[in-house]
Amino acid sequence: MKIKTKLTFGVGLLFLMILALVIISGWYVNQLRKDTNNILVANYNTLQYSRNMLLSLEDINLNNRNIEIFQKNLDLQQANVTEIGEIEITNLLVKHFNLLKENSKDSAILSTIRKDISELMRLNMEAIDRKSNIADSTAENAIIMISLTGTLCFLIAFILLVNLPSNIANPIKELTDSIKEIAGQNYKKRVHFASHSEFGDLATSFNTMAEKLEEYSESKLDKIIKGKKRIETLIDNMHDPVIGIDEMNKVLFVNNEAVKISGVNRSDLIDQPIQEIALTNDLIKDLIKDINNPENINNTTKTLKIFADNKESYFEKEIIDINIIPTGEQTTNFIGKVILLRNITPFKELDMAKTNFIGTVSHEFKTPISSIEMSVRLLKNERIGKLNEEQKELIIGIEEDTSRLLKITGELLNMTQVESGSIQINQSLDEIRPMLEYAVHANKSAAEQKQILINIDIQDGISSVIMDSEKTAWVLTNLLSNAIRYSHENSSIKIDVHRKNDKILFSISDTGQGIQTEYLDKIFERYFRIPGTKKDGTGLGLSISKEFIEAQGGEIWVESDFGAGSTFYFTLNLPRENYL
Repeated sequence: MKIKTKLTFGVGLLFLMILALVIISGWYVNQLRKDTNNILVANYNTLQYSRNMLLSLEDINLNNRNIEIFQKNLDLQQANVTEIGEIEITNLLVKHFNLLKENSKDSAILSTIRKDISELMRLNMEAIDRKSNIADSTAENAIIMISLTGTLCFLIAFILLVNLPSNIANPIKELTDSIKEIAGQNYKKRVHFASHSEFGDLATSFNTMAEKLEEYSESKLDKIIKGKKRIETLIDNMHDPVIGIDEMNKVLFVNNEAVKISGVNRSDLIDQPIQEIALTNDLIKDLIKDINNPENINNTTKTLKIFADNKESYFEKEIIDINIIPTGEQTTNFIGKVILLRNITPFKELDMAKTNFIGTVSHEFKTPISSIEMSVRLLKNERIGKLNEEQKELIIGIEEDTSRLLKITGELLNMTQVESGSIQINQSLDEIRPMLEYAVHANKSAAEQKQILINIDIQDGISSVIMDSEKTAWVLTNLLSNAIRYSHENSSIKIDVHRKNDKILFSISDTGQGIQTEYLDKIFERYFRIPGTKKDGTGLGLSISKEFIEAQGGEIWVESDFGAGSTFYFTLNLPRENYL
């Protein structure tokens, strides 16, 4: 008999017996509960009502309250009639009580009522005794049936305990000892089970495995093959395209996702130089251009737009060098690269949706805000009528808030241009000083409020630069506004312009609180604001400034001494005639 059949039969039979034991026990317990409830509920309540009525009779002539108590308990008793003959006694009690209410001083009626109550109590006491006997009988029957069923379950369990473990444990022990021998590289070990159960099949499979292990024991090919299969399975089941190449730029492996987006058969990729594949495949050409260009740094991450899954998809490319340290050596050896493409399409779509929403909302905000600004200007000129001092203060507050909203709206519009890639740079040769004066004039009011002096220093011989004057003026105005905002009162800000190699270097220096070292690399990130700052702002100004300057071929950075002030720098290109 098969082990599975033995286990099924033995455990199933034991389960059925246990189930029968549970059902029998439950049935008898339920019967006991019913019998007990019969004793404790109906008859006990009748005795309680009778007792209350007897007590109320003691002083019923002098106290109307006792009549009410008697009537209440009598009504409860009428609703609690459960025994044979109890309804007749209860009706007599009702009749006699009605007579008593008509003549409360009649002692004969009182005596009759007490006899009725005594008879009612006797009837229920006998019922309690009778039901108690029934419950005892039910309990005795339950004990007998549960004992018989439990004994049968015990016998079956004992038989299984004696026979089943040895039938299973002995072959398992022998098999375990044999496995330990195999683990100790004794591949000549074999097991022999005469049984026709699963252990016989297991012995056959085990002996076959031992023979194969004995064959592979010398070459260790089993480990190599298994490791290779694991890696291939892992790579093929990745949801991101992966291409592996060796040190000679031959393709070693490529997963299903990479085959799908490249449109090239796997057989045409494996063991082929990736440069030759790139000659006829634009995607592969784009993937390996950083490999062929020694000026690019390895491990850089770039975003690619690829038509995949029947739509334009976005992937983040990462090229990873594979280096190993051979046994006994100290230096690393380069053995290839892995090209990994992470599918970021869902995130890109969400980002584009967010950008479009912000752009639309910001554009729609600009018109009503400008209208509010124009209305405030009209009110300030008193064309509609004169304003009192409180109204003037309110107008000033509205004007400041409107200016702040216009600035935020402008920053959001600039940000959407940057994110959507629709930023337009119109560079030409423009003069520097008018742009600086525009930025200073735009921040004149804020500087005067804090009594801050702005100094401009332009190196001799420098008058113009290649730039988009509108966007550069925006950057300069933003940097100067930040410098005023974070500077102390009665301080000074310096704007310096001088030549540095083939660039024009602009710098805005303040003597404010400065920036902590750990935040210097983060302040140009979008929406970042230094923790703890109480100044107003969206965290977009420096991010947009960085995009505007880099779009013109320049650079922007900051240097700061915390507690002593900060200096923001950016560079722009000189006209070609000034390179020499």
